[in-house]
Amino acid sequence: MQAEAMFEWDIYFMAGVGSSRTIFAECVKDLQRRYAESGKIPRIRELYPYGDHTQNFYRQLLKVRGDLSRLGKSVQIGARAVADQVRQLSAGRPVLFIGHSGGGVAAYQTAVLLSRDGTIPDWRVVQVGSPRLPIREEHAGKVHYVVAVNEKGECADYITRIGSWGGFSRSRYGFPYWNRRKYAPMHILPIATIGGHQHYFRKEAPFVHPERGSNLRMITDMIWERVARELEFSANLL
Repeated sequence: MQAEAMFEWDIYFMAGVGSSRTIFAECVKDLQRRYAESGKIPRIRELYPYGDHTQNFYRQLLKVRGDLSRLGKSVQIGARAVADQVRQLSAGRPVLFIGHSGGGVAAYQTAVLLSRDGTIPDWRVVQVGSPRLPIREEHAGKVHYVVAVNEKGECADYITRIGSWGGFSRSRYGFPYWNRRKYAPMHILPIATIGGHQHYFRKEAPFVHPERGSNLRMITDMIWERVARELEFSANLL
């Protein structure tokens, strides 16, 4: 039997406002199981950049709103709240950040901050049901954006309508126009979950599709197949 080895990438789940301390529990267990089956032991931690359900909900909302409205600053509220923890635990290691709702905003800002100061050598971000935050062009390929849609392919998550990826571009004739996806991530992944914003990580009825399985299963499959397994294979080549 092949001995298990530590997975090279550290993994952080980042919660949005008003989240319970168990929001990611089942997703973490599923990822741990999948890595164990491939002979790896991952380091997975959970962070709450804006606080949890025991803290003032409206103050948390204001913090996220501030992070979305002050995009020119290099250090944001959510990133400041968790950056020191990541520095202490993951300095010198590549990091996969998985953020739900406002946690996706903080995840991207933290990744940029810590890569800029040399704390982490590489990173990826998965934003699940997050407000739209402009992504720098050089980072677009590192960010996966997951949004719930209904059976018709229409957006089913109101939070993902907040914010903007837009910016002015020029046409081939030199005329300026508003490009609503100028600062969008490269990987935008619609996923046909049941329910809306607060239901991405649910695994019990009624959040189980008869063919696709539970919302949690669909989310974990996406993270594993589109991001985590790719990082596992790339680590094996080092």
